[in-house]
Amino acid sequence: MTSAAEQVAGLAAWQAHEARLHRVVPYAGLVLGSVLSIFAAAPGSLPLTVSLPVALVAAGWVGWFVDLHPGWRQRRRLMAGYYLGLLAFAAVLIVASPWYGFFAWAGFLHAGLALRGRWRLAGVGACAVLVATAQSAGPPDSLAHWLLWAVLVLFNVGVAGGVTWFSTLNDRQHALRKKLVEELAEANHRLAETMRENEGLHAQLLTQAREAGVLDERQRMAREIHDTLAQGLTGIITQLAAAGQARDRPADWQRHVDTAVALARESLTEARRSVRAVRPEPLETARLPEVLTDLVRRWSTINEVPGEVHTTGTPRPLHPEVEVTLLRAAQEALANAARHADPTRVRLTLSYMADEVTLDVRDDGKGFDDDGDRTTADGGFGLAAMRQRVTGVGGRLAVESEPGVGTAVSASVPALPGAVG
Repeated sequence: MTSAAEQVAGLAAWQAHEARLHRVVPYAGLVLGSVLSIFAAAPGSLPLTVSLPVALVAAGWVGWFVDLHPGWRQRRRLMAGYYLGLLAFAAVLIVASPWYGFFAWAGFLHAGLALRGRWRLAGVGACAVLVATAQSAGPPDSLAHWLLWAVLVLFNVGVAGGVTWFSTLNDRQHALRKKLVEELAEANHRLAETMRENEGLHAQLLTQAREAGVLDERQRMAREIHDTLAQGLTGIITQLAAAGQARDRPADWQRHVDTAVALARESLTEARRSVRAVRPEPLETARLPEVLTDLVRRWSTINEVPGEVHTTGTPRPLHPEVEVTLLRAAQEALANAARHADPTRVRLTLSYMADEVTLDVRDDGKGFDDDGDRTTADGGFGLAAMRQRVTGVGGRLAVESEPGVGTAVSASVPALPGAVG
């Protein structure tokens, strides 16, 4: 059993590892950018006599503020000035050679080191613009280049903003956890003076309760990240890859880019709602059959595969957690079909019965050997998360498949009633 002092020491050790990472990343980015600029210079790069001296000065800038004067981290205005200088050096180096985009990544880490509150998000946004400029091989100089740059900016801002949001919450949780551990240690000390014979049992129960709460929250966030950010990023990458193959077809190229932007916005919205533990937005404004119909329609449009939705029985409001479980199961099943099955059509059936509601998702894809839990591209977490959700509300999940025949995923959950509206 871990003591409160050991937990405080563990937090301090984690913070020390994080501080070392903050010190190493900028220099690693500068070295990597310089090496690539020397041996694989990008078209349009400035001479090395310009970029290398700027890189050396940038290294001195970081070393002066971060390594030589660590106590300055508590001086907010001074550190804000340091961060502006860091962005300025990154911008100059990226103009000199896009390879210095690796150095610009330090801005994501040092935003938490130098900025507070909303300024941290603003700093991350500015850094995302610089990284997107490096990823697009320099400042835009044509309409197509501008469009690519805009997509990359939206993508980087969305991902970096989401990660920064989670990091900010994690920092708050670390501080709160440290405070709670200290308060708990004091409470345990007082309790030991009066109830010494129960000290071991009391400490054990508190530790188990805390660990169970942390584990539940980790599992919830893991499922939500998989259902929102992971699937959204997969869709964005697919659309951008399709756009790259459709450069000679402007209409198709624009359609893929628009779809990628829409997916990025939806993923960011869902990520924010997941952090607040709010049910998905579609279920706030529509009933489950309508949400599933819209989900299949959008999936069919993106993947160019016909999809059907059928509802049997009399639809009725269900408990919010039950509806969220069925929606996430449908999303995961469709995502797996798109990634692995290569189907020509998909059929989704939602069946309302007296005591149970069943969701069946069937495809006519290539299938797989049904040997229990299937290992997918995401390490098998997709089906595992789906099974956790379904069993978490007292339901059951069945997956049937055969090579060349297709796959059927069936989720059956109790028909727990929910409030109308």
